[in-house]
Parts: sequence; structure tokens; C-alpha cells
Amino acid sequence: MNDEALLNRITLDPKVMMGKPVIRGTRLTVEFIVNLLAHGGTMKEIVDEYEGLTPEDIQACLLCTSQDLI
Repeated sequence: MNDEALLNRITLDPKVMMGKPVIRGTRLTVEFIVNLLAHGGTMKEIVDEYEGLTPEDIQACLLCTSQDLI
């Protein structure tokens, strides 16, 4: 999946989570997901914990942070 397709999984809406970037269709912020990873959570653990979340969603969060979009 290319970068543009991944970034399309992230949305910004001032009415959702105070405008923080979130994974499309959820209220999970990019910041929250990256924080889970930073504290030792694995991609599999996170995907298993949050129904509907995919590995690509997590990749999109990492890409978003690498491009300073948060």
C-alpha cells in the first residue's frame, strides 16, 4: 500500500477528538496508537484489542508521525 493510501486512513475533524488526527471511522487518535507502540505494545496486540483496527491503520499512524502531521 502506498503512502497516500495509508494517509487516507487518517482523518482530521474539529468535531472529533478536538481535531486530533484519528483513524478513519474510529475515535482512536494517532497519538494514542503511537503511545501504545512506544510503551511496548505490539501491532498484533493492538489490532487484537481494538475491533476493526488493521495493521495498515497502525502503519498509517506511524507514517503520519514521520511526516509531522500530528
